[in-house]
Amino acid sequence: MSVGKKGEVITFKVDESLARELEGIPNRSQFIRSAILNALENTCPVCRGVGILTPNQREHWNAFAEHHSIEECDVCHELHITCDAMGADPHLH
Repeated sequence: MSVGKKGEVITFKVDESLARELEGIPNRSQFIRSAILNALENTCPVCRGVGILTPNQREHWNAFAEHHSIEECDVCHELHITCDAMGADPHLH
């Protein structure tokens, strides 16, 4: 009978304020895992969550932006990318 690997333990430091906030959470490990998975699923595909573009990424973005723009949705008011050649996506909302 083989026993599967339970998982890797990763530790990280938090400041006092965050530590206090986490004290009342019954299953902190599960909460933190869920928060990390959620963040990974919603990370910008270009900057990967860093919030800034490298010079090469900026060059690619500038070429892309020649025919694309960032606009606010009239329905949900979220920002989205629109292709000049396609117009607004009729399938949204």
